[in-house]
Amino acid sequence: MLRRSLTFFAALIPGLAQEAPIKVDVNVVNVLCTVYDKRGALVENLAKEDFEIFENGRRQDLRYFARDTDLPLTIALLVDVSGSVRWVIQDEKDAAGAFLKSILRPTDQAMLLGFSSTLILWQDFTHSTARLAEALGRVRAVPFRGLPPLGQPMPGTLLYDAVYQTATNKLIDVTGRKAMVIISDGLDNGSRMHLDEAIQTVQATDTVVYGICYESGFSGCAFLKGLAEPTGGRMFQAGKKTPLREIFRIIEDELRSQYALGYVPSNRERDGSYRKLLVKVRDRALKVRARKGYFAINEGAVRQHK
Repeated sequence: MLRRSLTFFAALIPGLAQEAPIKVDVNVVNVLCTVYDKRGALVENLAKEDFEIFENGRRQDLRYFARDTDLPLTIALLVDVSGSVRWVIQDEKDAAGAFLKSILRPTDQAMLLGFSSTLILWQDFTHSTARLAEALGRVRAVPFRGLPPLGQPMPGTLLYDAVYQTATNKLIDVTGRKAMVIISDGLDNGSRMHLDEAIQTVQATDTVVYGICYESGFSGCAFLKGLAEPTGGRMFQAGKKTPLREIFRIIEDELRSQYALGYVPSNRERDGSYRKLLVKVRDRALKVRARKGYFAINEGAVRQHK
């Protein structure tokens, strides 16, 4: 996303934050990424000089860089509470509670939202793991009462609306690193917003999405993958081979091992177009995961579309 300030990196880089007030008039594109070696282990010792970033195939001047593993973090946890996933709700609550307790530090914050045919904000942003644990304890699945009579609408699962509303109403004004973790079977039914709109809005807020999918006989995991990968996140398929707690451990490791990159694009136009991004490192044996692009729009344009 394009921003008219250096708030993101002022918060991340101590030297920058401690200087006198800075007046800037630039558009900074923020990119978070993780790097892996050929064995799949996280690489955490790279420097600014090890990275290259390209926008629409054109190399950009990397101006800002941070690799502190303790950077402030904001997490939006979205839990599917529709009848189709009622059988895993307790496991979700237990694993999510352990995850939040482990990852959140005094400078971090998290929120908890449930979605089915409605959106329920169980807990707004808080630094308190106790409040989050209490909110998780109240989470309940919507009872499954069977398929509706012929001609009646199917029970709703407003996945895309949950993503869109969380991005526009909760994450748009938050600075620093942001992640959205979605636990669902990936099946959307009844949302006003489409998948592309949800993806665009999340990208406009510089948020990394992680999807945790329970296969339910539908192709929902593909939808979660489509939400997550363009943002630099990924989709995990939960099951006996990969339990929830292990998935949350992997997400925690990645969130604590991110590199924060920033550049002023050579194309200064904010015309709403999609710009493809490619992040490389000098050691070609390493693998980089970062968002694949962004939409060159103003924050105001996101708000106006709500």
